[in-house]
Amino acid sequence: MGAVFQIRWYSLLYVGGFLVARYLLDRLSSEERFQFTKADTERLIFQLLLGTVVSARFFYCLIYDPSNFFSNPLYLFQVYKGGLSFHGALVGIIVTTILYSRKHHIPFWNLADALVLAAPTGLAMGRLGNFINGELYGRVSYVPWAMIFRDGGPEPRHPSQIYEFLLEGVTLFAFLWLAKSRLKKDGQIATLFLIGYSLCRFLAEFFREPDVQVGYLLFNLSMGQWLSVIMFIASMATAWFVWFRRQPQKAR
Repeated sequence: MGAVFQIRWYSLLYVGGFLVARYLLDRLSSEERFQFTKADTERLIFQLLLGTVVSARFFYCLIYDPSNFFSNPLYLFQVYKGGLSFHGALVGIIVTTILYSRKHHIPFWNLADALVLAAPTGLAMGRLGNFINGELYGRVSYVPWAMIFRDGGPEPRHPSQIYEFLLEGVTLFAFLWLAKSRLKKDGQIATLFLIGYSLCRFLAEFFREPDVQVGYLLFNLSMGQWLSVIMFIASMATAWFVWFRRQPQKAR
């Protein structure tokens, strides 16, 4: 019964994040700078939810737990055992957004800017779900706010889920919305999100216990940190192209 309870809590918050994101996208669709409508939000949000979950699960199995995946491909569908990857979810979101923007003739970067303004709410609620479930807990620590997690052994640990909630959720959300009025070129907000998330995640991973089947990798960094390094480099390269490319001249 305990496992069922955990899955329901996480699922509730995960879906709740998408509902909040949908509300924000509805608001953004009424702004002149964005070229999508409320009808687009209705159609896109379900596709994003599906693409996110499928890609996040596949990426987790392939990168974080390949031994179980290749020995038993049905492990992919055992979502009740947990295991979703944000970096995999990001790939799913990008692919879904590219396909949708092409089909409905919406500039990709314009739509991406709106999506990333809503994304931190989903990240925040997902981390709260992790905290309630007592999963993805932090490394052993004796700071005054350290906690003992049910599956984390007898020693107190960093509540790293709360750190990620504050960094990837609250801080990143506030930063992007403050920057929104100053960044006018399509793609600037999206690339700022990618850079900001990779930095926040890299920092938070110093306090988070690595996946037991992966452990520490080169330079004593976790898999999450190495994926964040790759994401940061790719984001900086993309940002250089987006921020400094010439805007197409309007026909006269």
